[in-house]
Amino acid sequence: MASTASPYGLKPVNRVDGLPYAGETRQFLITPAGYASNIFYGQVVKIHTDGYINLVTETGGTGDAFPAGTIGVFVGCSYVNTQGQTVFSQYYPSGSANATAFVVDDDRAVFQVQADGSVGQTKLGQNVFFAAAQSGSTGSTQSGNSNSAVSATSQAGTAAFRIVGFAQGPSQAVGDAYTDILVKFNIAQHSYTNATGVA
Repeated sequence: MASTASPYGLKPVNRVDGLPYAGETRQFLITPAGYASNIFYGQVVKIHTDGYINLVTETGGTGDAFPAGTIGVFVGCSYVNTQGQTVFSQYYPSGSANATAFVVDDDRAVFQVQADGSVGQTKLGQNVFFAAAQSGSTGSTQSGNSNSAVSATSQAGTAAFRIVGFAQGPSQAVGDAYTDILVKFNIAQHSYTNATGVA
């Protein structure tokens, strides 16, 4: 059972139509001079007004909606280190130059994420959002993974994600103390389903 809080951000598992996730990503540039924030595996990112990838710092809850350019979930990158070598990394180290982000940008992708409390069966179909804002410190520079969780307090109003299922396994069950759930981006919370362009 997930009795310990050990959040890991968003992990792609499949599509909402049931097709398996086969590792598809799209590549987006991070500003060549270096973006001044870490970006960890499993964090939500956006296309900034300069055309480069930035971290989404909104929670996705009512009154703190994701911006129009929200494009998906960061799952690694390549960048040029200070020795001029190309490095492939689980996370983007702040300030790294000439970097390319690998992003799961399918607006129908389903992600596994841990909640910050218990989520029961009655929450299926409800909306959730991040328990706290993502930042350059909401992750581990050792593992490269995000440590963001979603709030166990769902809401009927507008929010970033829809609960579409529950992770099932030997250590996972519906209603665990820190339930692992399956979510997808809600319409208008993802750039591909939002009629508003980057602004």
